[in-house]
This record gives sequence, structure tokens and C-alpha cells, in this order.
Amino acid sequence: MSELESVQLRPRRIRVVCWTSAAVLFVVFSLVATSLSGATGNGYGSFQRGDQIAMVGLGVLGALAFLLFTRPRVEADAHGVRVRNVVGSYELPWEVVRGVRFDRGAPWASLELHDDDLLPMVALQAADKELAVEGVRALRRLHQAHQARLAESATGR
Repeated sequence: MSELESVQLRPRRIRVVCWTSAAVLFVVFSLVATSLSGATGNGYGSFQRGDQIAMVGLGVLGALAFLLFTRPRVEADAHGVRVRNVVGSYELPWEVVRGVRFDRGAPWASLELHDDDLLPMVALQAADKELAVEGVRALRRLHQAHQARLAESATGR
């Protein structure tokens, strides 16, 4: 299988940041949970084991929220492109794609569709610099190869 037949792209920097942040958040909430004991503010109530468990649970939920940002990915082959963002997934044939854009100053690349919509590809982030640029180039090569096959079939060769 040649490089042009399949591309799989995931962001690098945001994944490192999110995994680190999730671990730190979980550790902080766990430490706070272990320190919850005794009377509250003016002594009318006291922290119980359930409060400690709830605090650890909040740390787990917060960590999972951070990990949602590791979800984005782009997979493409000769037939089309599959984009999975933080929320939502799309599977598009190359026929509906007009071009692959990565505008100067944009936080991530996007697909320009024939109906004038732009589909953001959060997996190709400007923060990843050369990795994102190479990903965009690979997607453009796949798109151009598809366009060439369409032109070839239209001329009857």
C-alpha cells in the first residue's frame, strides 16, 4: 500500500497537554479529598467519607473532560475522508470536497465543500506546525489524485 492510499492524522501537542492536565487534575482532586476531614467552616457539619469519594469522582469527571480533546482524528484514502472532531464525526467522499484549506492564522485546517461549507479538522492544528503542514499536503495529494481519476474517467481513457 503506497503512502497516497491511506492517511491517518492525529494532533500531537494537544494530546500531550490534555493527558498531562488530566493526570494533574486527578491528583489534585485526590489530594484535596484526602485532606477533607473534621468540621466544616463554623462547625455545624463535618466532612464524611462520601464527601471524599465525591471529590475523587469530580476529579475523574474533570480528567475525562480534558481527554475529550484527544479525540480528534482524520483518516483519508482514495475513496474519501473521515473527520472526527471533539464533538461530531463526518465521513465524506472526495466528490463533495472542493479543497483542503489551512489559512494563515487559522487554528486548524478545514475542508472546503462544494456547497460552500467549511468543515474544520481539529486534528490538524497549527500548534503542531510541520506535522500539520505535512498532513494537509498528504490530504491535498489524495484529493488531487481523486480529481485526476475523475478527469481520466471523463475523457474515457
